[in-house]
Amino acid sequence: MKTNRLAIIMLGPPGAGKGTQARLISESVKFPHISTGDMLREALKNETELGKKAKEFMESGALVPDELVDAIVVERLKREDCNEGLILDGYPRTISQAEALQSIFREDGSRVLTIGVEVGDGILIDRLSSRWTCPKCGKMFNANLDPSKVGGTCDACGADLVQRKDDTKEVIAERLQVYHQATRPLIQYYQEKNLYFGVDGDQPIETICESIMNRIKGGE
Repeated sequence: MKTNRLAIIMLGPPGAGKGTQARLISESVKFPHISTGDMLREALKNETELGKKAKEFMESGALVPDELVDAIVVERLKREDCNEGLILDGYPRTISQAEALQSIFREDGSRVLTIGVEVGDGILIDRLSSRWTCPKCGKMFNANLDPSKVGGTCDACGADLVQRKDDTKEVIAERLQVYHQATRPLIQYYQEKNLYFGVDGDQPIETICESIMNRIKGGE
């Protein structure tokens, strides 16, 4: 079935705030915010055939293969809540996944807009090394940008906040290097198709969101 939905793809390094922006955009335009983790958890919860296959890998501690994640994405995009539009966060991760996604979108007539939240490595290292996480509900806070209202405890559930072991400056620098190696080709892929919009992520959250929303509305 041909559609005219808008598929928004969020790209950005760890700590850039793309998840926050995806959530804000979702609230504004009423498109579902779909992350790879959410899709896997939902497939497991609903005990779909693909979910059962993914469960075998996850319970053994192995990474879920790309082809299985691809199939779960395809299944998720067919849901009714994606008819008008959708926001993908954390997918695609490779050129082959991007090409498979483009094939689906070409077939069903979806319009594609890739949003890249761009932030320098030095700023990201400072941000991530100031990040604190709630071990109970998973909500994240940043001591500099988005601190909890009551220092050291989660605003949502009241649990004590912790800092992840992989949020040290050395580990973060290594993660960013891996990200750039994997994602630079993806950015180039969408730039060459004129489907990429880069936004300066070193601005207030509201300013970034306004820039993105202006681009979305301008492309409608």
